[in-house]
Amino acid sequence: MSGLDRVQTLWQLFLAGGLLMWPIVVMSLVVVTFGIERLFALRQRKFVPPELARELADLEDGRFAPRLAYRLCTDHPSVAGRVVQALLEKTGRPLPEMERAIEVEKEREASRLYANVRPITLAVTVTPLLGLLGTVQGMIIAFYTTANLEAGANRAAELAQGIYVALITTFAGLCVAIPAAMIAHFLEGRILKGFRAVDEVVDGVLPHLERFEGKGRVTPAQLAGGPPAGRGPPPPA
Repeated sequence: MSGLDRVQTLWQLFLAGGLLMWPIVVMSLVVVTFGIERLFALRQRKFVPPELARELADLEDGRFAPRLAYRLCTDHPSVAGRVVQALLEKTGRPLPEMERAIEVEKEREASRLYANVRPITLAVTVTPLLGLLGTVQGMIIAFYTTANLEAGANRAAELAQGIYVALITTFAGLCVAIPAAMIAHFLEGRILKGFRAVDEVVDGVLPHLERFEGKGRVTPAQLAGGPPAGRGPPPPA
């Protein structure tokens, strides 16, 4: 069979599948679109830029300065940068409060990162159901047609043809759902790996903030550049 004949046959099968083939195609486009977008959005440097990790490590080797660390995070926007900023904004407060700030910011970041993975997981669930719905519809039509054939007609052949056509949508739905499940699993693994790298950065910063506990609270404005005269405690160096 030539390539053109094969394409024509696939197109005929698609048309035979009925209207429910179109939503399945739409879901396949959703999987491809969001899959490509997340592959770029979930690169490792989006979690922890190498420059940020290196410069924070350099601070840890000497006298740690919360204000300088905050500026480094501002200069390297990333998941790790935003989590460390949330931690630095709790400088001077009790350790449980700092740990809570870390968890809240991580949950916020995780929600943002998972947002565009959810359409892919939706496709994993919906496309097999669309395929099953198309098959059930096709089976109903096949049995109805067979039951109303004229006397002497080949009922077995007609029924087999109807079932054959009905199963097309289930096949199409699974062809979309299986790769979508693999893509979603891969992306979720990449997110988890990214957060492990973020935890390593945070674990390096947190011990340096414990020495500021009880020495006055620091506001984001102070960390970013210092408050107006007469407002708030002096920011740490």
